[in-house]
Amino acid sequence: TTTTTTTTTSSIRISTRTPSSSRTSTSTSTSLNNFFTDIGDMITGGPLGEETNLPYSPPFCDANSICAEGLPRTYAVKERALSFTGEDFDVYCTGTNEPFVSVRGAMLHLPGKDKMRLKSVHQGCDEEVVVLDRVLMAVTPTYDIFRGGMMAEKVGWIEKKVVSMTDTFDVYMEGKGGFGVTGLFKPPPAYQITGDFIDRNFVMKNAVGQVVAKVAMDGLIQFDQFNHYQVQVAPGMDAMMVLACTCAIDEEFDEEHAAKKRG
Repeated sequence: TTTTTTTTTSSIRISTRTPSSSRTSTSTSTSLNNFFTDIGDMITGGPLGEETNLPYSPPFCDANSICAEGLPRTYAVKERALSFTGEDFDVYCTGTNEPFVSVRGAMLHLPGKDKMRLKSVHQGCDEEVVVLDRVLMAVTPTYDIFRGGMMAEKVGWIEKKVVSMTDTFDVYMEGKGGFGVTGLFKPPPAYQITGDFIDRNFVMKNAVGQVVAKVAMDGLIQFDQFNHYQVQVAPGMDAMMVLACTCAIDEEFDEEHAAKKRG
C-alpha cells in the first residue's frame, strides 16, 4: 500500500505600511524638533558654521585643537571652587567626561606675572599650548595670546571694544598691520565675540560672519567663584583659541562684579 502525502504551501503577504497616524506623529515630532532647534539658533546667534580659513598656523595643539572627523564638539568648562588664584578652570569633553584642558592662573597680578596657562591634557597629551598675558597698561581689558612653551610666539590679542552699542570683544592677529588704540587704525578683527556677557551667553564669529563657537552658562544658579559653562566649537575651529577667549572674558567680568560689590 502506498500512501501519498500532499503539502500545501500558503502564500502569506505581510503589510509593511506604516499607519497614517504614526507617520503623522513622526512628521509632527520632527517638525517641532526642527522648529525649536531653529528658535534656539536664532536666540543664540545662529547655527554653528565651519572655520575653513584659520587665521594662524599651525593650530595651538596638533593633537586636540581641531576635530579630525570634522564634527562640532561640546566642552564643559568648570571653574574650580577651591582656587588660590581665582582663575583656575577644568575643561571636560561632554560626551565622555574626559579631561580636555586645564587652565591655571597667576598668584600675583603684576606686570609679566598676571598670566593664565592652558594645558592640553586629552588622550595622553600633557602640553602647555596657550598663555594669556594680561596687559595691565591698556585702555580696555586686553590679553595677549601666546603659544605655550619656551620661546613663546605671540599669536594675537583679545580686547574689549572701546566704542560699541553692546559689550564686544575683538580678537586680532599679530602681524596683520594697523596701529593705535581707538580701533580706527587696526586691522579687521579675526574674530568678534558678542552676546550677554553678564549671563555668560555669547557667540564667537569669524571675519566672514560665521558662528565658530557658542558659550552658554550651564546651570540655573551661578557664582563668580565657580561658574560652569558649555562651549560648542564649530568644525575646523581651534578649540584652544575658543577656550582661551572664554577664560579671559570670564576673568574680566568676575573682576567687574567684584569692583561693583566693593563700590
